Amino acid sequence: MKRLLFVATAIMMLLVTGCKEERKTTAVVDNSVADSLQKIIVQKDNEINDMMSTLNQIQEGFRQITEAENRVNIVKDGERTDKAQQIRENIEFISNTMKHNRELIEKLRQQVRESSLKGDQLKGTIETMIKQLDEKDQQLQQLRAELDSKNIHINELDEQITNLNKNVTTLTEETKQKTQTISNQDKQLNTAWFVFGTKKELKEQHILQKGDKVLQSNFNKSYFTKIDIRVDKEIKLYSKSAKILTMHPSSSYTLQQDANKQYVLRITNPDIFWSTSKYLVILVK
Repeated sequence: MKRLLFVATAIMMLLVTGCKEERKTTAVVDNSVADSLQKIIVQKDNEINDMMSTLNQIQEGFRQITEAENRVNIVKDGERTDKAQQIRENIEFISNTMKHNRELIEKLRQQVRESSLKGDQLKGTIETMIKQLDEKDQQLQQLRAELDSKNIHINELDEQITNLNKNVTTLTEETKQKTQTISNQDKQLNTAWFVFGTKKELKEQHILQKGDKVLQSNFNKSYFTKIDIRVDKEIKLYSKSAKILTMHPSSSYTLQQDANKQYVLRITNPDIFWSTSKYLVILVK
C-alpha cells in the first residue's frame, strides 16, 4: 500500500513539473516571436520614415521651383533695372533645384526597390514626379529661348559664350604661331649668303683654301652677307675683275660690267641659281 502511494506521489510530481516546463517553453517561444515581430515593425518604420523624408525633400524642391518660376515671371514683366541679373539668378536656382530633385527621386526609387514593403502606390507617385520634372524641363527650355530672344542670357549661356571666345582666342593664337612658323620656315628656305673678296681676304677667312678649294671646312660664316633670294637679285661687286668660285648654273645669271666697268651679278632665275648651293663666293681683284 505504501509502495503504491509512493508511486502515485511520484507520478503527480512529474505531471506538475511537466506542466511547469511546458508553460516555460511556451513563454520563451512567445517572447522570441514578439521580438522578431518588433524588429520587423521597427525595420518597416525606419523604411517608411526614410522614404517619407526623401519624399518631403522632393516636394519641398518642387515648391521652391514654383516660387522661383513666379519670381521670374514677376521680374520679367516688371521695370526693374537689374531685371537681367534677377532672372539669371532665378533660372540658375531652378536648374540646380531640378537637378537635385532628380537625384532625390532616383534615391527614393532605390529605397522602394530595396524595401520589404509593397510600394506600388509610391512607384506611381515617383513616375508622376518624373513626368512633372520633365514638364518643368520643357518650360525652362522655352523660357531660356524667350530670354535669349530678348538678349537676357543666363549664366550657362554666358559661360558657353565665354568658353567659345576663349576657344577663338586660342585658335587665333595657334594660327598666329603657325603663321609665324611658316613665315620663318619660308624665310629660311629663301635665305642665301654671299661674299666677294680678294684671294687673300678669302683665304684669311678660310673660305678659299689651298688648291683653290672653296668652302671645304671651318670657314667663317659670319663673313658672308645674308640675302632674301626672292628680293635680292642684283649684287654689285665694285671690281673690274670678277669670277664666281661656287657652282651655279650659268643659264640662271649674268655677270656684266656697268658704266664704270665694274662687274654686277644679276640673278635671272633665283630658284635654279640657288638650287645647287645657298652660299655664293666671288673672287674679285
